[in-house]
Amino acid sequence: MQFQDQTLTCADCGQPFVWTASEQEFYNKKGFTNSPKRCPNCRAKKKAEFGNNRGGFNSGRMNNGPREMFTITCSNCGKQDQVPFKPKGDRPVLCRDCFMKSKGR
Repeated sequence: MQFQDQTLTCADCGQPFVWTASEQEFYNKKGFTNSPKRCPNCRAKKKAEFGNNRGGFNSGRMNNGPREMFTITCSNCGKQDQVPFKPKGDRPVLCRDCFMKSKGR
């Protein structure tokens, strides 16, 4: 496949930017099907805003302060502990120690 430089318009700042043939080849090799929506400067600014967060356990929180913790009584050993989710009551909840043992750690 032959790639050619394309001029795109940034969705954030509205400025035109060039999406080079080599960048298009890279996107193609990675299996990406969409062209970039932001210019390199706005992409870098967006990454910096989110601390290069790439998802995972804490991805939706960003820097919203300390996580709310909930006090539980372990369903296994009866010890009190805190968990970062509100138990619904329909499933057993383990303390940190019992949870780690159940995972073989």
